[in-house]
Formats: sequence, structure tokens, C-alpha cells
Amino acid sequence: MATAYLLPIKTAAALFPLLALVLLLPTAVLLYRRHGVMSRGRTLSVYGFLYYSLTAFCMTIVPLPKQTADMCQRFAMVAHPQWMPGNTFRDIWKEADHKIGLNALVLQNPAVAGTLFNLLLLLPLGIFLRYHFVRSLRATALIGFTVSLFFELTQWTGVWGLYNCPYRLFDVDDLLVNTAGAMAGWLLAGPVARMLPTLETLDGRALAARPVPFGRRLTALVVDVAGYVLASVFAMAVMAFQSGTAPTWTPIAVFVAWFVLLPLATGTTPGKRLLLLKLVADDGGPLLPWRLTLRALLLGALAMPFLSGLFLAVVILLNEPYPSVLFTTVRDSGAQGAAAVLTALSPGQLLAVLVGFTLTVTCVRKTLRHPDRLAPHDRISGIRNATLPHSRAIRAARAARAAQGAAQGRAAGAARDGAGAAAGAARDAARGAGDAGGAARNAAGATRGAAGTTRGTAGATGAARDAAGAARDAAGATGDAAGATRAARDTARATGAARDAAGADTQTAAQSPVQAAARPGDRAAPVAVAQDADDAPADADASGRPLATAATTGSAAEAQGSAADSR
Repeated sequence: MATAYLLPIKTAAALFPLLALVLLLPTAVLLYRRHGVMSRGRTLSVYGFLYYSLTAFCMTIVPLPKQTADMCQRFAMVAHPQWMPGNTFRDIWKEADHKIGLNALVLQNPAVAGTLFNLLLLLPLGIFLRYHFVRSLRATALIGFTVSLFFELTQWTGVWGLYNCPYRLFDVDDLLVNTAGAMAGWLLAGPVARMLPTLETLDGRALAARPVPFGRRLTALVVDVAGYVLASVFAMAVMAFQSGTAPTWTPIAVFVAWFVLLPLATGTTPGKRLLLLKLVADDGGPLLPWRLTLRALLLGALAMPFLSGLFLAVVILLNEPYPSVLFTTVRDSGAQGAAAVLTALSPGQLLAVLVGFTLTVTCVRKTLRHPDRLAPHDRISGIRNATLPHSRAIRAARAARAAQGAAQGRAAGAARDGAGAAAGAARDAARGAGDAGGAARNAAGATRGAAGTTRGTAGATGAARDAAGAARDAAGATGDAAGATRAARDTARATGAARDAAGADTQTAAQSPVQAAARPGDRAAPVAVAQDADDAPADADASGRPLATAATTGSAAEAQGSAADSR
């Protein structure tokens, strides 16, 4: 059992150096572009994750079986996937020979050991996902399930068609256990992640110490040299195809174009552009052609022979065939590859590599000893490297701008809300003032109405008093009319009495002459009577009534007229 798990680990250890060398340049480019620095902590984390991934994959496929005619018959038991969850418990009970005991069920049970290894297989993945990649538990579970599914499909498809039939079982319990292992690793990484500094903190410290890291410039130089070699080979191939031969000055022309003309036009080389670097003059002025030419010549003399030889060695190393049994056994492939390289190089090429290596080591030594880590070609030419913003800095700046914009938006929104609230309060106050004015006007109208009512009441009271006075006047007039009526009756009675008296006097006067004639001795009496009769009109009216009687009769007539008016 232990040997079955040690062989994949040894295989991964043998393959890791070559894989690390091949992936060094892409990894460096990726890290420098994303974070601006390749700090020790992040580098250790990246290569640790790389070695773990290689080991986990090797544990999934190693040992590789031999291709034989009866291979599918030998592995017929694992030809069909196992889709029933919980089958692991049945395997544990089967391996325990249906015995109950600690040794039978746990300590000496191969099914328990296999399940434990499946649990531990993706446990480091959960740790890396939490600390290095900063993923949540849900994302860790999803990624763990995806990786486990990839492993199971690799086994079920015979390493993606490398074999005609599967040689390992696709088990759904492995999916569940692997996913649980990734989640357990994420949970276990919590206390450790809180004790350790974050990778961003380590990157910040490294950038604060060296804004333009030496490794970043070296990576850009390697990219430039590789690009220069490829461009030279391509240009020579094109010219040889067109004219049959390639001029010997082609590499020099490509070198001048790559390291002089392009920086003069764009301020950087393609390799530096890829690593987010640019060239600037020490005095802050423009890049002068003679300074760029001097810098390119010094750079070519110090580093180009070694880097060109190294590139040639890597090409030869990659073209060297390796034995097919590398996956099943551990060989000293590194020594074999180095021997192949040394054998393939000519003495002149080997000497150029050694001289270039010496010059490069000297240049690196002087660069690292300089306070600002400036290389000799930087100090002599007066042109140095400057950094462009890396991806994390750009994201941080965008996040800061977004946060600032959000804060400004919230402040503007709060100001608008405040202004709206103030305007609303002003409108409410205006409406309140209008309501108060309306209420005041209503109150004034009510006051005027009350005053009018009071005046109306006073007028009604006066009218009542006038009516009462008129009633009293009417009552007085009625009394006056009644008095006048009584006076008229009295007058009428007086008039009747006067007529009666007048009639009596007339009758008496008529009787008096007769009586005088009858008495002869009284001859003077008629004369007196006649005189009296002559004097009567002076005190009587035309009808012969006395003036007193006429006056009484007129008073009675006036009284009757007044009584009629009162009625």
C-alpha cells in the first residue's frame, strides 16, 4: 500500500525540476504583470502549488499499466463507473471480513486507508485556495468537485484515450470524499492564514524596498533575447527563401531594430513592454539615439553570449527524446539532459557560453552591489528602467476610484436628498404659511362675519326697539283716536244740545211777537227783538247757527279724521 503511494510522489519529484524550468519564464511574466514583484513568499507559494498539483495528478494515473492485448480483460472490473453513493462503507465491511473490531474496521482496513488518502488528496488544494487564491468556501467546494471530476474522468477514459480501456474505477464516492477534503483544507487554513501575513503584504514590502526589482528586469531581458533570436531566425529564413542565401548582417540589423529603434520610437522594448517596464533618461529628458546605441552594445557584450547559449541549450534540451518508462520509474533525467547538451554544443559555442556566463555573473554581481541595483550598462548609458502600473495596482486604483465615485455618489445623493428634503420642508412651510394665511383670512372673515352678525343683532335690536316704539306710538295713536272719538261723540252731543237749544230759542222768538201783539202795552218788545235779530248774524254763521256751535262741530270733524288716520 505504501509503495503504491510513494511511486507517484517520487515520479512527481523527478519531473518537477524540468517542469519548473519550463514554467519559470511564463510564471515570472504572469506574477510580475499581476503583482509587480515576484516576492519570496509568493514564489514559494506558486511553486509549492505547482509541485502539489503535479503530485496529485501523478497519484491519479501512476503507475501506468503496460499496454497488452488482454488489458481490457485484466481491468474488466473497473470498466463501468460506480454510481451508487455510500459504496465505500460496503467496501469497508467487505475488507473487514464482516468482523467488528478496531483493527478490522479501521487500522488494517485497505478501504479505510484508500478513503483517507482520497480525503487528503485535495486537502492541500483547499489550503491553497484560501491562502493563495483567496476563495470562499463555496468556490472551494465547486473547484474541488471540478478537480475531482477531472481526475475521475482521466481514469475512466484511460488517460484521455492513451489506453483503450480504463484501468482505474470511476467512483462517485471519490467525488464526494475529494470535495470534502478540499473543504476541510479550507477550514483548516483559517487559523494558519490569520497568523501568516497575506501575500499582498509581502508583495507590498518587496515593492517598497525595490520599486524596480532585478528579477523583473532580468525576465524582460530574457524575453527580449528570446524574441531577438526568433526574429533573427525568421528574418534569415525569409531572406533565404526569397534569394537563396541570407545576408550575414541580418542578425545585426534585427539587433539594432530591437534594442535601439524600437525604444527610440516607443520608449521600451517588446520584452520590457510585456513586463510593464519602460526606459527613461536619468536627466528626465528624451531618449537619445547615441545613449540607446551605447546601452545596447554594452548589454550585448555583457549578457548576450550567455543568454544566447542558454537559449540554444534549452532548445536542444527540449528536443532531446526521453524514454517512455519515465512515468513508471525514476531516472536521473537531469544529468542525461545536461550531458546531451554538452555533447551537442561545439567547442566554440561552449566557449562562448562560458565567456558569456562569466560576464553575466560579473554584471549581476555589480548590479546587486549597487545601492539602486543599477546594471553597468544602465549607469554608463544614463538610461534606466521605470515601472508601469501592474494589474493589481490598476485594480486597486479602479477600486479606489469606484469607492471614491460611490462615496461621491452617496454624498451627492445625500445632498440631493437633503436639498429635496429642504425644498420639501420649504414647500411644506410655504403651504403651512398659506394655510395659516388662509386660516387668518378665514378668521378675519369670521371676525367680520361676527361683527356683521353683531351689527345685524344690533340692527335687529334697534328694529325691535323701533317696532316697540312704533307699537307704543300706535297704541298712543289708538288712544288718541279713542279720545278723539269720545270728543267727537261729546261734540256731537254738544252739537245736538246746541241745536236743541237753538230750536228752543227760535221757537221762543217766534212765539214772542204774537204774545206782544196780544199784549198792547208791550209795543216796544218787538223792536227789541228785531234789534236782537239784527244783531244775531254777527255771532252766527250763514245758516244762522251760532259761531260757538260751528266751532264745536269743526272740532268734532277733525277728531273723527284723526281717528280714521290712526286706524
